[in-house]
Amino acid sequence: MREMNGISGRCRTSGHFTEYRKIKHIIKLVTIKSKSEIELMREACRITALVHKEIEKNIKPGISTYDLNQIAEKVIKENGAIAAQKGYNCGIRGIPDYPAAICASINDEVIHGIPSKKTIIKEGDIVSVDLVVYKNGFNGDAARTYVVGNAPKEIEKLVSVTKQAFFEGIKYAVKGNRVGDISHAIGEFVNKNGYSVVREFQGHGIGRKMHEDPGIPNYGKSGRGIRLEPGMTLAVEPMVIMGKPDILQLDDGWTIVTEDGSYSAHYENTILITEKEPEVLPVKIPNLLVKLLYTNIDIGKKYKYYVMLRRSKCQKRML
Repeated sequence: MREMNGISGRCRTSGHFTEYRKIKHIIKLVTIKSKSEIELMREACRITALVHKEIEKNIKPGISTYDLNQIAEKVIKENGAIAAQKGYNCGIRGIPDYPAAICASINDEVIHGIPSKKTIIKEGDIVSVDLVVYKNGFNGDAARTYVVGNAPKEIEKLVSVTKQAFFEGIKYAVKGNRVGDISHAIGEFVNKNGYSVVREFQGHGIGRKMHEDPGIPNYGKSGRGIRLEPGMTLAVEPMVIMGKPDILQLDDGWTIVTEDGSYSAHYENTILITEKEPEVLPVKIPNLLVKLLYTNIDIGKKYKYYVMLRRSKCQKRML
């Protein structure tokens, strides 16, 4: 689940303007996780991944977003965890606690779509599902945008570019770099493809709390922000719009939509800063595979190429 970016301005809602004030720059501690804490986070992220796997298997035309939420709650409960988003208080007077285990945002809904029995998914829809799992004192956060059935090529491209923007960003999520290096890489890649990033919401640190320091915008200047250190855990999450970056907030107080009605996509993982390449939780991704993911090669081809190289190395060792 996204954190509101601390920038000056106004966020237009469907019925009025809501002002949010500039947050003063306060030095806060960024938590460095121990090995045991990282393992606990890995477990939370493992369950998050299981939920997404079940949603991917079940999402289809005719299913409601309420049904997807029920699937998520079942998987989370079966694995002894808690849906961290359910009951989440955003801290803004007049906005009710978030009522569901997942955010399910369809087409021009950017983030925070509330699941409903009345919201039926149709052929060609894209559905962004964001969820946070809490277990053993730690959180795991991940989001995916699912293409339901057949969609136009330009919609497929939007989803693909959003996913790749994540990997473009984490190229720079290495020891000694700064948060701004991640932000800049994401923004530049998205802009190069003719899309816009959401500016009012951002990625964030994560651990015992769902939202920790530092904030990670999807745009910015390289060389800015705190330095990255091993043991930091971050939720990096490009939120990309096909059209202009302007957004609206619906009267439910949660759902964010594009002002021009253009489609939006969302991709997120919880990552760990290490001594070398970043690690995408829950499981360790071998360095070779991470490097392949940095490229624009089709994901299926990347995996096949990785397996081929691994087999080649094994054969050489046998000779």
